[in-house]
Amino acid sequence: MADTFHEEEVLGKAYDSRLMRRLLQYLRPYWRMTLFALIAILLYGILQAVPGYLLKVEVDRYLDPTGGQRLPPILAHYLSSNPFAGIIQIAFVLFLPTVILSFLLEFSQSFAMQLVGQKVMYDLRKQIFFHLQRLEMGFFDRNPVGRLVTRLTTDVDVLNDLFASGVVAIFGDFFTLLSIMVVMLKLNWKLALMTFSVLPVIIIITGAFRRAVRESYRRIRIAIARINAYLAEHITGVSVLQLFNREERSFEEFEQINRAHMEAYKDSILAYGLFYPAVELVGVAAVCIILYMGGGMALRGIVSVGTAIAFIQYSQRFFRPIQDLSDKYNLLQAAMASSERIFKLLDTPVTIEDPRDPQPLEHPLGHVGFNQVGFAYRENHKVLENVGFTIEPGETVAVVGHTGAGKTTLTNLLLRFYDVQDGYITFDGIDIRELRLHDLRRNFGIVLQDPFLFSGTIASNIRLGSEWITDAQVRAAARQVNLLEFIENLPAGFDEPVKERGATLSVGQKQLLSFARALAHNPRILVLDEATSSVDPETEHLLREGLRRLIENRTSLVIAHRLSTIQNATKIVVMHKGHVREVGTHQELLQKRGIYFKLYQLQYKDQEISMAPAVPATGSLPGRS
Repeated sequence: MADTFHEEEVLGKAYDSRLMRRLLQYLRPYWRMTLFALIAILLYGILQAVPGYLLKVEVDRYLDPTGGQRLPPILAHYLSSNPFAGIIQIAFVLFLPTVILSFLLEFSQSFAMQLVGQKVMYDLRKQIFFHLQRLEMGFFDRNPVGRLVTRLTTDVDVLNDLFASGVVAIFGDFFTLLSIMVVMLKLNWKLALMTFSVLPVIIIITGAFRRAVRESYRRIRIAIARINAYLAEHITGVSVLQLFNREERSFEEFEQINRAHMEAYKDSILAYGLFYPAVELVGVAAVCIILYMGGGMALRGIVSVGTAIAFIQYSQRFFRPIQDLSDKYNLLQAAMASSERIFKLLDTPVTIEDPRDPQPLEHPLGHVGFNQVGFAYRENHKVLENVGFTIEPGETVAVVGHTGAGKTTLTNLLLRFYDVQDGYITFDGIDIRELRLHDLRRNFGIVLQDPFLFSGTIASNIRLGSEWITDAQVRAAARQVNLLEFIENLPAGFDEPVKERGATLSVGQKQLLSFARALAHNPRILVLDEATSSVDPETEHLLREGLRRLIENRTSLVIAHRLSTIQNATKIVVMHKGHVREVGTHQELLQKRGIYFKLYQLQYKDQEISMAPAVPATGSLPGRS
């Protein structure tokens, strides 16, 4: 488990040009808005140097005119020679509009990039979910659901932060630093270099901060992953915890995981708590240098008082972008790690897809053929080998056998959840790999052993998004599977809310609802995979009555453990260790006294078997001890 968490949360490089180029492709549809934000942040960065310069002009021209301030021609011509009027001009005509324009530019770029970030997040989630829907079932066997949900939520949110407040904001901080440095060097390069002398200390502090935050961030992410995994598992299995009195032990385990998260966060808080005051302290040191050196230079007439004051203000503004850039470094590092995981998912090849030149399937009859089919979920571990049988239109074919015989694998291959590795499967004489997936699967209705219900209503779970199914058809389907009376007794009838996974319904009710769903879609071939194995005898009786109507005039493939449900099947296929061992009707197989007979005796050993004498007590099912 620890290895899994570690693999999940490993952080890559702070910057990967390959990943960044791929990420920036998502900005292409919104390049105009992004360009607007870049221009706005560029102008904003330039304007950050204006207030300090205006303060210098005011001091040198009006408050300390002895400084001999020389103004640019445009300002000398524009500003009044009257001190009172000139101060008003600087304050309300130049300084205030500069501040207002800076606010508008910052708001514009922030709003534009937040909007772009949301659009990119929307596009990325659509792409990931669309890709997930097309992947083969084997991919989901190898990857836990929690990890895939993290890709669509947490990892995409991190990329949203990158686009909304990372990429463009980095340029903004850079332009701000550059404009301030240019103005400081222009005003007095010696005093500017003295101010920049503290930069090596800033670099050392920032490097130490990055290393500390990188480690604490990694630990935080691992701890969050463990908390999520632990909560998901133990909330789902809370009834087992209570049954075996494991609440206290479970709480202690959670407390340890939660404490690890708290300790990691404490280290992060400590790093941030030290970093910002340290940078502020260095900034104060820079101000001290300016006060000492700049003050001395002003007394000697080397620089004006206004220049010294402007340097003090610039030094305070100069270190804020450096702090922001350090934060952006952490954001960039997290974004690179998240993008690498997302692109790894998106690069997972779709192995089961429509053929380039699909065969048409205009008037399907429902003939199915398994021809020397072989398949293995894992290499060198065959689940099916040389399996061959046919299902004629209108037939009800049952597949029986002990657990692990390969029964469910047959339906997975028939619906192309997996592709066969040996042999081929045909539908109306056409290899199913030559058909469109939609054309193939729309002819099937499947009822699983563990029915899955979605949050919504009774009607929406029967209709399952198929708007062409009318209310009358929904009602008729419920009636045919003996579910109508139960639904009509509900407070809201067909509009009764269904909780997540049908939590408010019994297993039998969920199974009947699953039957109604299959019937409402009127499939040409009905697949029942252990559909009655988890229901009580009374519900099974209701299902039998519904099944008689359900399979009438319809091709059916029934996989069952309870032989009572398939005695009237047209043909019964007996599977054993991945091979077809027997094929025949119920009566024919009993007379053969083979595997099916032993299965039947095992289930009805307390009842008299009229078709044949009892098997000796030492008889056992092949493959079982």
